[in-house]
Amino acid sequence: MSAGIFDRTPQTVEHIETAYRRISTQIPAPGTDDLLTILDANESRSMHGQMPIVWDRAHDFSIYDRAGNRWIDFTSTIFVANTGHGNRAVRNAVREVLDKGMMHSYAYASEIRASYLERLIEFAPAPVEKAMLFSSGTEAVEAAFKLMRMQGQKTGKERLGVVCLEGNYHGRTMAAQMLGGGDDQRIWMGKQDPDIHRIGFPFAWELGDKSGANFFRDSISSLEKGGIHAKKDICGLLLEGYQGWNAAFYPTDYVQAAAEWCQENNILLAFDEIQSGFGRTGKKFCFEHYNVKPDLFCCGKGMGSGIALSGVLGRADIMDLPDVGNMSSTNSANPMACAAGLATIKEIERLNLVAESVRKGRILRRELMKLQSESGGRISRFSARGLVAALIFDDVKCGGSAADFADKVCLKALESGLLVVRTGRESIKIGPPLTIADEALEEGLSVLGSAIADVSWGTGF
Repeated sequence: MSAGIFDRTPQTVEHIETAYRRISTQIPAPGTDDLLTILDANESRSMHGQMPIVWDRAHDFSIYDRAGNRWIDFTSTIFVANTGHGNRAVRNAVREVLDKGMMHSYAYASEIRASYLERLIEFAPAPVEKAMLFSSGTEAVEAAFKLMRMQGQKTGKERLGVVCLEGNYHGRTMAAQMLGGGDDQRIWMGKQDPDIHRIGFPFAWELGDKSGANFFRDSISSLEKGGIHAKKDICGLLLEGYQGWNAAFYPTDYVQAAAEWCQENNILLAFDEIQSGFGRTGKKFCFEHYNVKPDLFCCGKGMGSGIALSGVLGRADIMDLPDVGNMSSTNSANPMACAAGLATIKEIERLNLVAESVRKGRILRRELMKLQSESGGRISRFSARGLVAALIFDDVKCGGSAADFADKVCLKALESGLLVVRTGRESIKIGPPLTIADEALEEGLSVLGSAIADVSWGTGF
């Protein structure tokens, strides 16, 4: 097995039956390869690379295949199912819309659209006053990019520069990818936008003796030495709530220094909350950890509990920059999405999921500390806040390729009834539904520890 390629040949594994896991067949289950082969033949390979499992149904924090195997889900289908897979209230809300036959209404008004937007603005922290809805996170980022540049034009900026951070991720459409990812992900574009400026992420090992605030100021000073002047050349700064692939959070003083710099230079501060919003990190939105108030922020993933829904939220004067009909999308604010979005907010509040994310996050962090201490240095570090975490593996301690080691751990966990987020890098991410039972969370972390130990000592491969 190499990174990104998993053997689909069914392997005989230990059968498991617990309150939260069931493995009763070979893994991958017989028939998995047949279905994946159909996808190989008919779908672009860019959509592939995940674990060799075929989902058949899902409930709360459990995933099932057709053979009846059951996994504890530590992916939330990549941080979408914050309210749990197949949340009953969300399904009922969507079903009510379906029963009316009104699956779509384009940009025409509907009662559910008005109700949802009113509740969404109430749910969001000040100074949010308005929102615009879309269907994917990358679409929301494109809209935020447009708003930042429109604001720059309005305020008389000579250039429409946007500052972003190396290694942050914002999506796969052109502006979103220009604003994030590594150089290899931008090669296809040919000419790069000279007014998109990247600065380094404030990792602990990059900070050294510097404070987060000084690290930010030094990064901006480097831009200015290159001839970029904040007051006339920059209109926006975009920060991911945490850096996605490794769940790395910023020092609070870094973000606060960034907010002060934006205010001093008439620059919009924008956050990408697509992975981190709706309770995932123990706050409604991740920027609340840093005690700042962004001018606008992007949402998606957990916003619709599995129904495609995203949005940009912000101050009214920014959100109303586009003229009537100038910024919309075919599927934006459709009745099903709005019903799911409204039910999602109600469920987050009813189940007290923000506070639950904090409480369960303490369990997660406690157990990850144990895993790290028992890993023989293979886990070089981990990051965790609320119910998102990442384990980072060390190349040397893992025998030369931490990415290969992480893939093997992911596969061993799959064989043992646990599904984690495979990144294809030297990390494994963890993000269970916020509704996960404490016992299932602890059991899943125990399985992960056993998978790491098995791979470390070669018993699993």
